[in-house]
Amino acid sequence: MSGKQIIDSTKIEELYDQDYYLWLQETSRLLKAKDFANLDLENLIEEIESLGRSERNKLISSLRLIYQHLLKWQYQPSKRSKSWSDTISRERDNVSYYIEDTPRLKNLLQDTILLTKAYQRGRRDAIRETGIINLPQDCPYSIEQTLDHNFLPNN
Repeated sequence: MSGKQIIDSTKIEELYDQDYYLWLQETSRLLKAKDFANLDLENLIEEIESLGRSERNKLISSLRLIYQHLLKWQYQPSKRSKSWSDTISRERDNVSYYIEDTPRLKNLLQDTILLTKAYQRGRRDAIRETGIINLPQDCPYSIEQTLDHNFLPNN
């Protein structure tokens, strides 16, 4: 993208709803030019906060899938499949990639509220899939076990 002005700076707030991609380009140009006075700060702040939530949600989603499949693995041993172990492994890799790309996400792995939320969602999904309603209310796996590529319960 060149440094030339794409739109009239007074129109950038309107651009956000009309052409998001062009809004991103113009916002980037204004930031590079250090033209802070003409930034659409309200939408820029919202977008930055949204990025943080998105990264957090990807982490929760991967943990949820790991928990779901660990529970199925443990409580339905007769139905164990390569697909389940592959999902667990893939999502463990995803968590590693997320943390590698965004190291501050590692702090979230100590957040008991986040871990509880991920476990409860994974448990709910496992109940829905298996019909087993007496799965543990509290997560039976430590975060170390959850992310350990060599750990499968009752293996």
